[in-house]
Amino acid sequence: MKVTSHDVAERAGVSRATVSMVLNGSTAVSISTQTRERVLRAAAELGYRPNSAARMLVRGDTETIGLVATDPALLNVDGFVPQLLYGISRVNREHGYGVLLEVVDKGGAPNVYTDLVRSRRIDGMIVLNPASNDQALRGLIEDGYPLVLLGSVGHPNEHSVNFSNRRAIQSAVDHLVGLGHRRIGHIGFSAMGNIATDRRLAAYRDSLASHGLEPEPDLVGFAHHSAESGFAAMRELLARAQRPPTAILAGNDTIALGIMAAIEAAGLRVPEDIAVIGFDDLPIAAYTRPALTTIHNPAIEQGEAAARMLIRLLNREVIERPRVVFGTELVIRASSGGRVG
Repeated sequence: MKVTSHDVAERAGVSRATVSMVLNGSTAVSISTQTRERVLRAAAELGYRPNSAARMLVRGDTETIGLVATDPALLNVDGFVPQLLYGISRVNREHGYGVLLEVVDKGGAPNVYTDLVRSRRIDGMIVLNPASNDQALRGLIEDGYPLVLLGSVGHPNEHSVNFSNRRAIQSAVDHLVGLGHRRIGHIGFSAMGNIATDRRLAAYRDSLASHGLEPEPDLVGFAHHSAESGFAAMRELLARAQRPPTAILAGNDTIALGIMAAIEAAGLRVPEDIAVIGFDDLPIAAYTRPALTTIHNPAIEQGEAAARMLIRLLNREVIERPRVVFGTELVIRASSGGRVG
């Protein structure tokens, strides 16, 4: 079994932060000679060797938080992420922290997180939309690095802020089925492999099944964050489907705008021919024509919660709820229309 800094801390009767500072030779906090000797003795007895991530832990405060977005498109075209950033920056300003923004291209270096920590420019990190199989993030979690995820990698020790895709999608499908829809399509906001996209797709399928409906493969497509990509994905779906769907569940509001434009370009009407439901409830959603029925997902509040959690970690406070899950709400507007038939 791998020996961790937690084991050393228990043996020495100190915190993991103290273990980190002793083994890294940090002088940021005064630690007695007796405590240092006790930590070093415990590490030697257990055969503990700090890995690269552990060596990167606390070496002095920078009063800066690292914010990592895992896809450039999240900042370029996605309407949800700027609201998250606003919530994060507002809390950080209140507590005297700056924000260092990094964007990770999926084709980039796999050790971008550890490189950022090694640079000593940040005290802790928030990661937007992490991939579930990201081993670098899992390593930082296991080493106790101050890290909060906006999303999840499914690690039992993670600190995360998230929401239930399953409950949100179920509410949208229930609404459409209640209006009489049976041929309900879905267009994800990104390609498969994105954890949020995959979970929304699975929730869509399960929600249809709960009503005794089978998802039709021709009625499922994928966009890439932007309204333009939503337009292209909907146009492709209409071209390949033998019969158009009577409703479309969009992976987010941004692509829903393109979906509605594609429906109109095909000579069809929203909601008379195809109802549309988005996801996020961006400020613009109420002012589209027709106004967009969507799932309200409180972005600013999630950003604020993630920032507060990270600051508490940096202050070495006990986190009673390390995994916070926000509720969502279906906001019914004109784009889903009335009862079919």
